[in-house]
Amino acid sequence: RAAPAGPVIVVEIEGVIGPATADFAHRSFAKARERGARLIVLKMDTPGGLDQSMRRIIQDILASPIPIATFVAPEGARAASAGTFILYASHIAAMAPATNLGAATPVSIGAPGGGEPQRPPEPDGKSEGKADDKSKAERRAARSSPDALREKAVNDAAAYIRSLAELRGRNAEFAEQAVREASSLSAGEALKGGVIEVIATDVPGLIKQIDGRAVTVQGGKVTLALADAAIETIEPDMRTRVLSVLTNPMLAMVLMMIGVYGLFVEFTSPGFGVPGVAGAIALLLALYSFQMLPVNWAGVALIGLGAALMIAEIFLPSFGALGVGGIIAVVAGGMLLIDAEDPAFRVSWPEVTVLALVSAAAITAFGAFALKSRHRPVVSGREDMLGARGTVVAREDGITWAEVRGERWQVHSARSLAPGDRVRILRVDGLTLEVTNDSTEGI
Repeated sequence: RAAPAGPVIVVEIEGVIGPATADFAHRSFAKARERGARLIVLKMDTPGGLDQSMRRIIQDILASPIPIATFVAPEGARAASAGTFILYASHIAAMAPATNLGAATPVSIGAPGGGEPQRPPEPDGKSEGKADDKSKAERRAARSSPDALREKAVNDAAAYIRSLAELRGRNAEFAEQAVREASSLSAGEALKGGVIEVIATDVPGLIKQIDGRAVTVQGGKVTLALADAAIETIEPDMRTRVLSVLTNPMLAMVLMMIGVYGLFVEFTSPGFGVPGVAGAIALLLALYSFQMLPVNWAGVALIGLGAALMIAEIFLPSFGALGVGGIIAVVAGGMLLIDAEDPAFRVSWPEVTVLALVSAAAITAFGAFALKSRHRPVVSGREDMLGARGTVVAREDGITWAEVRGERWQVHSARSLAPGDRVRILRVDGLTLEVTNDSTEGI
């Protein structure tokens, strides 16, 4: 079938691939369908990103009825890690000169250095007997070791990219090497090796080279007729920019702690309103960030526990034990918070430690201020009248009147009062003061 007569839509993806990128790509593909686009060009420059976000983009590519050409550009750009998978999934793979792709090995969470998995030594005749003597518990531990878990991740990624290579008829051998050995290729090497189909300097040059080409999309084969097609670019909008900010794990942690501060201040000093409103908004934004990120909820629980312990330190005489425990819980929670392989979505020890210490200082300062306010004497309202002294000034029609702090009040006492008697207020009952005769004391 012939391609629609609409424009060529260029979708620009730059930087780390995360939830915001996947959302932007999904909405851009939908806009392209509404515009009746002939071709979508995914112009990409990325160091990689989250596996979950990458797979969302690939699923949209595989389900697209519009041909999608992934173009690694401009010159000097790269399609590393997740970008290589997306390139392999696309109907047309293209690169600009002086670009590269590959290095798609999953990064081990337990080994920041990202070294190759250490395989167990091959059994020989001397060691076979010892291996047979291993207990079931030891074998289970070996299967769940960090190296074994990483090898599972590598095998899964290798199978996934090989399936994409077979689907598009591209070099499956290099695809697997990119995952298992972190291999990379330049644009020229990728073209010679059957990894990509086109090298072009810009989008118009790419369109000129692929015009008339037939590709298989969801729904059948499409022949690209691009000679007179207009080119329209979809750039990241405000929603994408906001999502990119909110999906920063460190910012999510800061928002969570601000939410805790605000609600704590509001509960200890009710009536002001601003800390409670700001805290509630920050906490909701933090929870929204967490639901977009690959979060380990045990980390979130540890951060919440740490904040609670630091607050408890203010009210309980633990001599610092609760406060120190709270700081440790926040640091541990921050390190466990994000369950992701890409370093761009992790938080570092220094950042988490500084956040924990600042949190402890802020909560201590706010708590000390709140406690000081609670113990401060009342200076207004009904409670301030209790214990105040006055003088009986008149007795009219059975009602006794006294002057207290320059004001005339109706007073009542269990004992008879006469003008000139000094009284002390015991209780305020509406507009009547319950008093006792205090003539023996000075006012």
